Amino acid sequence: MKISTHVIISGRVQGVWFRASTRKKAQEIGLTGWVKNTEDGKVEAVFEGEEDKVEKMISWCHLGPPFAKVEEVVVKKQKKIIGFEDFSIRY
Repeated sequence: MKISTHVIISGRVQGVWFRASTRKKAQEIGLTGWVKNTEDGKVEAVFEGEEDKVEKMISWCHLGPPFAKVEEVVVKKQKKIIGFEDFSIRY
């Protein structure tokens, strides 16, 4: 079953290749959606795909790339699936 989740990652997550690493991992897993930095120093993302793949991505978000220091990951399941064509970095 396909699901959509909205995720906010906080900690030392900007300036450590978090967005690029998230896009790469999401593409490897086979998810669609987007990732972006927020003005308050967090990273925000939407992941869409099969539930097990989304869960795998969320688990990865708790670690992030090598230089990140993730303090919190807030996950909210969304009611509507947008149906993104790919996984992109938003600016």
